[in-house]
Amino acid sequence: MSEPTKDQKIWQVVLAVPEGRVVSYGQVAEMAGLGRQARYIGRALGKLPAGHSVPWYRVIRSNGQIAFPEGSDIFREQVSRLEAEGVEVINGRVSMSRFRW
Repeated sequence: MSEPTKDQKIWQVVLAVPEGRVVSYGQVAEMAGLGRQARYIGRALGKLPAGHSVPWYRVIRSNGQIAFPEGSDIFREQVSRLEAEGVEVINGRVSMSRFRW
C-alpha cells in the first residue's frame, strides 16, 4: 500500500473533524504534517472528487470567517451546512472559542 498523497492526508484530517465543530486552514495543515502550508488546504479541498463525504465546510479562516465571498452560492451552502450541525454563524463568522475543534 502506498503512502497517502498530500491531498489525501488533508482529506483524512478533515474527515476526523466532528459534527458541530470547525477547524482553521492552519490547523488542518499542522495536523496533516504540512507545517505552515495553510494556503494549500483550500486548493486540496477544491480537488475533492465527486460524491465524496469530506466535510469541507467545517474548515474556515483562523479568525472564524468563512473564506468564500459573502452572498455567493458556496458561501450560502457552507453557512447552511454549518448551521444544520448547530454551528452559529453570525455575519459570516463562527466563534472559534465556542466551536473550534
